[in-house]
Amino acid sequence: MPTPTLIIANKRYSSWSLRPWLALRVFNVPFTEQMSPFEMATNSAHFSDFSPTKKVPVLVDGETTIWESLAILEYVAEMHPQHRWWPADRHARGVARAIAAEMHAGFLALRNECPMNMQRTPGSLAISDQCRIDVTRVETLMSQCFDAHAGPFLFDTFGIVDAMLAPVVNRVRAYELTQHPAVMRFCDAIEALPAWQQWQRESAAEVWVVDAVEL
Repeated sequence: MPTPTLIIANKRYSSWSLRPWLALRVFNVPFTEQMSPFEMATNSAHFSDFSPTKKVPVLVDGETTIWESLAILEYVAEMHPQHRWWPADRHARGVARAIAAEMHAGFLALRNECPMNMQRTPGSLAISDQCRIDVTRVETLMSQCFDAHAGPFLFDTFGIVDAMLAPVVNRVRAYELTQHPAVMRFCDAIEALPAWQQWQRESAAEVWVVDAVEL
């Protein structure tokens, strides 16, 4: 059976691409990676060749195209139910899904003011009050998870919710946003993953860099 193709953009910048890529690597799900880098001059118009929203990532599975990171993760989870993508307990699973959905839809100030850049030299940044509220919300969510679960991930073992929050790791490190113990614990767990380390290495090897722009 042919493996699905995951179309992503620059590993240096694309937080949405990171989410499904990381989970598929962690769970050893076979897929073909296709890189389609950002093009600032055309506003990445070429994304319309494969994406109905002109955004990445996109999963192409035969005749089926799935866009949006969370939808891709759910689709692949149904393809590979042998893995524990969500917590086994119904109540914990509901909370994990709520956190993943909140990350998918919210934290706009954090996204806009502290875009992912895997090669940014760490340094503090003046952020708005709304961005600070977003950071505090991240601290609260992670604290609640680690209060209820042993770790090392938010619901003990790695799952979709951890993949959805993974770009926070780069933002926290690159912009020195917090030293909160729960957030540091999550960052350490994600950074210990061989899949994260591979993404980091490959982001450093990219030859295309968006001039003076962080996405």
